[in-house]
Amino acid sequence: MNHLQNHIDNYLVHCQTQKRLDAKTLKAYRIDLRQFSEQISITESTELTPAVLETYIAKLHQQYAPKTVKRKIASLKAFFHYLEYREIISQNPFNKLQIRFREPVILPKTIPLHSIEILLNTMYEQNHNASSSHKKKTTLRDIAVIELLFATGIRISELCTIPNQNIDLQNNFIIINGKGSKQRLIHICDENVIISLNKYHSEYTNEIHSCGYFFVNNIGKRLSDQSVREMINKYCRTANIQQHITPHMFRHSFATLLLEENVDIRYIQSMLGHSSINVTEIYTHVAMSKQKDILETKHPRKKMNVTNLL
Repeated sequence: MNHLQNHIDNYLVHCQTQKRLDAKTLKAYRIDLRQFSEQISITESTELTPAVLETYIAKLHQQYAPKTVKRKIASLKAFFHYLEYREIISQNPFNKLQIRFREPVILPKTIPLHSIEILLNTMYEQNHNASSSHKKKTTLRDIAVIELLFATGIRISELCTIPNQNIDLQNNFIIINGKGSKQRLIHICDENVIISLNKYHSEYTNEIHSCGYFFVNNIGKRLSDQSVREMINKYCRTANIQQHITPHMFRHSFATLLLEENVDIRYIQSMLGHSSINVTEIYTHVAMSKQKDILETKHPRKKMNVTNLL
């Protein structure tokens, strides 16, 4: 009998019922722990030694990028902490390990402001020139989705799961159910965004109340992440935007553009729903790369008529 697998199953139930982790985190834990149990060929938790973990982590480094390895190790650490807490193991083997590796800094991809402008103009034109009431209604929903993504920097998963009652269109704010069951409130301050949301809500009132979620698809069900991705691709093709744009890039653009406007990074952290300032600080790297571009192209020295006699 595989007692280790039983402990993994019990841990996943604990994560769902006690820790109240979201579905995506649970799925990642399930995949990571199943992979671990299948590759180590050990059935008893008492046989899990630092040497076993070291060998397994070495294999991970051979198979995956550093970011993925880091996530898989985090899944294991959480599981072993649970085993220790439940007194299933007397000593956590992770306590004997020193795991340090450099993760390359991958700058978040952003959308140039002029591309967002072109995209939105294209969407508004499509709505204005719609050949049928159905197309007009659909493009209105699409506009509300993109406007809200860019206005608030929310994750696509957060946008698609907004309960109807979490958007207050009288006081213009939205309550976001973020990662780890944490809620945050974001104000909607742009008049154009407010107008698009109100018009969308007016057109889709029956579908929204029937579905329970604010954003609905063409058959009255909750709008999916994939539908938003396909929507963006469709309008980018129409607008002849060559860059591949994903929903998450609106979040990156939101944060980076605010940082370039000298908004305190702690406020950006709060709006993005990051639990740690370290996560938000990735956007300072983007701002620094922008600094180089500014100094190369915008510095007034470029415009001076000076004869260099050196």
